[in-house]
Amino acid sequence: MVITETKLSGAFVIELDYFEDERGFFAPLWSHREFSAAGLPASFVESNLSFNKNKGTLRGMHYQLPPHEQVKLVRCTRGSIYDVIIDLRQDSPTFKQWLALEMSADNHLMLYVPGEFAHGYLTLEDNTEVCYQTSSYYAPEHGRGVRWNDPAFNISWPADRPIIIDRDRDYEDFSA
Repeated sequence: MVITETKLSGAFVIELDYFEDERGFFAPLWSHREFSAAGLPASFVESNLSFNKNKGTLRGMHYQLPPHEQVKLVRCTRGSIYDVIIDLRQDSPTFKQWLALEMSADNHLMLYVPGEFAHGYLTLEDNTEVCYQTSSYYAPEHGRGVRWNDPAFNISWPADRPIIIDRDRDYEDFSA
């Protein structure tokens, strides 16, 4: 694995090391040893799969409050997504900054998302699947979100009219 820190402190892009032969390839997706060596908390308790029928579906921007914040390891397993994270750590030098990464079943990239980051994505193809592992269990009473088009973040999305549920569309303006 090649683990590269992004412009947002604590967030990492992970590229797989492939072992190829005439059958195809093999690549480890997660290694406690490699994550620990990179200083990343390496314990996950849940694995989730999200299926999205239509191109232009936007899910997010979600996070959980401490003590139930979730570190996430995100990968697109079918189709492609425009994946976005926002640093919501008030004491961080990158507070309110965002990062976007195009991930696909073809490029095999993964994104390590720290706790206290909002996370969401926009599907770039029909029938897209996203798989992610989390460091803590889903705790709906601690779940929160910020609006995908909140001017506090000014995220540049590759779609003007995404397919989005009311809850995600109707979050109030962000205030720190």
